Amino acid sequence: MPEIRQPAVAGQFYPLKPQELRRQIELFSDKIKPAAPKKEVIACMLPHAGYIYSGLVAYTIVSEIKIKNNLIILGPNHTGMGESFSVMDEGSWSLPFGSVNINTVLARKLLDEADFLSADTHAHQFEHSIEVELPLFQYLKEDFTFVPIVIGSNDFKFCQKLGLGIASSIRELGMEKDTLIVASSDMTHYEDEKSAKEKDRKAIAAIEELDEEKLWSRINELDISMCGSAPAVAMLSAAKALGAKKGELVKYQTSGDTTGDKSSVVGYAGIIIY
Repeated sequence: MPEIRQPAVAGQFYPLKPQELRRQIELFSDKIKPAAPKKEVIACMLPHAGYIYSGLVAYTIVSEIKIKNNLIILGPNHTGMGESFSVMDEGSWSLPFGSVNINTVLARKLLDEADFLSADTHAHQFEHSIEVELPLFQYLKEDFTFVPIVIGSNDFKFCQKLGLGIASSIRELGMEKDTLIVASSDMTHYEDEKSAKEKDRKAIAAIEELDEEKLWSRINELDISMCGSAPAVAMLSAAKALGAKKGELVKYQTSGDTTGDKSSVVGYAGIIIY
């Protein structure tokens, strides 16, 4: 019997009741001018904090792009559970707006292409980094499938290899036009806003250049506490292999924009890759 993953952070990071969740997202929608036509992108990066902090940044990206029929969402492992590279390869995720099915064919192709990737549910059970993105996509597109990948490793080469495995899987299945790759990451954590913005600007510039090696070196040299650096590397590696030419920062905020406290913030960046 395929597993149904229950929501882990509904009622915490975002509203549990569908009508309240819809109202929350409508508040974001009221604040932005929708893109017309929707942008065709290969990949994007979204933040994954509570919606009151980062939801507007994430929704701005989701509302501007053409949401494809299949998503591959890469998130960092905050819980320490499960394997280092974990994919759920069957079942569905239950969410306030309804269930989203896992694309088993694509997930199992990934398992074939990247032998270090494990079919594992434990890493996903309580992890929020992928879950919080899904209702934003559901609000704008009712029917899509996805593949969730949680990364608990800081091995640059394996993250790069994962990206190449994602690209080759998509190509071999003829899904280039119909698959969106999403990296879930927040930026600098718990520094004063001036410092956070300076560090994040340098990391974002590397992402815009599609240079995962430069991103990795800047994270290490500047001690940037970007939690989804591994997903970002895999996403960039995959997107370039699929023909991406540039990245573009669409929106950046910090938690200080919500709380008013600029002494200790978390940075949130919304970036598209095309």
